[in-house]
Amino acid sequence: MTDIDTVPPSSTANARAQPLTSAERIAMAVLLTANFTLAVDFSILNVTLPHIGSELGFATSALQWIVTSFALCAAGFTLFFGRVADLYGRKRLFVIGIVLLGLSSLAGGLATEPVLLITARVGQGLATAMVTPTALSLMTTMFAEGPARSRALGLNGALMAAGFTGGAVLGGLLTGTVSWRWAFFVNVVVAIAVVATAPFVLRDPARGPRPALDVPGAVTITLALVALVFGIDTAGHHGWAHPGTWGPVLGAVALFAIFLTIESRVAQPLVEPALLRQRNIAWGNAAGLLAFGTFTSLVFILTLYLQQVLGYSPVTAGLVLGVLGVGTVLGGLVAPKVIDRTNAKTAIVFGLMCQAGATAPLAFAGGNRVWLVPLLVLTFLGGIANLVAIVAYTVASTAGVGADQQGLATGLVTMSQQVGIALGTPVMSAIATSVVAAALLPGLQVAIAVNAAITITAALLVATFLRLP
Repeated sequence: MTDIDTVPPSSTANARAQPLTSAERIAMAVLLTANFTLAVDFSILNVTLPHIGSELGFATSALQWIVTSFALCAAGFTLFFGRVADLYGRKRLFVIGIVLLGLSSLAGGLATEPVLLITARVGQGLATAMVTPTALSLMTTMFAEGPARSRALGLNGALMAAGFTGGAVLGGLLTGTVSWRWAFFVNVVVAIAVVATAPFVLRDPARGPRPALDVPGAVTITLALVALVFGIDTAGHHGWAHPGTWGPVLGAVALFAIFLTIESRVAQPLVEPALLRQRNIAWGNAAGLLAFGTFTSLVFILTLYLQQVLGYSPVTAGLVLGVLGVGTVLGGLVAPKVIDRTNAKTAIVFGLMCQAGATAPLAFAGGNRVWLVPLLVLTFLGGIANLVAIVAYTVASTAGVGADQQGLATGLVTMSQQVGIALGTPVMSAIATSVVAAALLPGLQVAIAVNAAITITAALLVATFLRLP
């Protein structure tokens, strides 16, 4: 097996018309394994927080930083590293990110006090910001636009959905059978396997002249994203009236404005303004943000409903939501067929409309356990529809983008995903808890109705404004 670091774009595109070689299959397995592992990391520690807190001496109010430190770095640096991958090599940055993931996970598993654990989570977040857009851009340059790329992105979406939904279950099993530390050590094993394989099977497309990195733009957009996610996360823990919420959010808005000003004036911008003016990229990423925001927040709402309204145990609630996870995995496999028979725009609209149709009846869910069976059916169907929309928005948002900008395009895709995840739950939580203070169920019903309304509005906006190249 030969390590070929660069392949001319024309030969890459032509090769994709042929069946994958064994090396390319291994390369896909490496990329999919990395993305699945990072998706697991988003949720694997959620159920272990009380155990970590009691063993390492975290104050209850400080436990949120185990999750927040990871989310801030994963969302805040993804656009920056997506562009760095374009300029300095995706294969190189992918391997560096995996090494960082392994080292930070080892530090987290061996942590004996809070500061070391938080530092390890920061490292994991930075690794996620490096690896996720880079792996996605390696996939999009491995396959020419069309059915082959759609199938690859569909499989990636299915595995990432399985990681998101399975992370909490895996975290609970590891904590109950061995130790929460294995939620970190598992990453070390995966990192060693990936680093041992990736240098021999991954290939970068040939790069033209390397422009200078837009440092002012990179710093500004990174600070803006960190401020935005921090403000949203604060809202989730302390409410939207807390000064710690609106200060960072308003700061993020100001920084975004400064960033756009910088990009319009520098000779070699981090984000070409022309790229953001492409309707498939702007509206595709907007659709992705709303698709992630609505469905991840629905999972949060249904978790409250199952446990605090219907009275199920956390384990039972997790198993019920596991049906939703099966639906998302199936949706990732179905999505390429829908895209091939129609197009990415139609698939986004179809997926979001079906998701809204599956969500809306849940707004009438009552306090009787007879609602469990309809909930299982509707969330299963909604999960399929949501992943159809997510895979389609990934295809739409990377279509018509040159190989030299695929890292940036996939950085935007990853950023919309992570900001959507961060944004959805605090918004729906605020709606659910502000409607009727004395009773939870009416608030949950209103939040579900708003969730469905946002989803159908997103579908109508995409149908009206998104244009494929």
